[in-house]
Amino acid sequence: MGQMPIEELLKRCGSAYQLVLLAAKRAKELADGAPALVASSSRKATSVALEEILEGKVLYQSEEPAEGSGKKGRGKAKEKRAST
Repeated sequence: MGQMPIEELLKRCGSAYQLVLLAAKRAKELADGAPALVASSSRKATSVALEEILEGKVLYQSEEPAEGSGKKGRGKAKEKRAST
């Protein structure tokens, strides 16, 4: 695949930053031997990763912890200080 439709890729990921993170992570997995999820004529891991994203085979997931699952006690300490 020569030209990647950037607009379509951005729709899949939400932002250019997330697209770069996802493509880089998936390209590294492919370079390390992970099987491709799409049939591609390209031998480059980055091109295959972008094709997988374009076809919806690879999705971006935030690595941020869910609310309330952070370190214990941090919120309580602030509440105690505010009330004294």
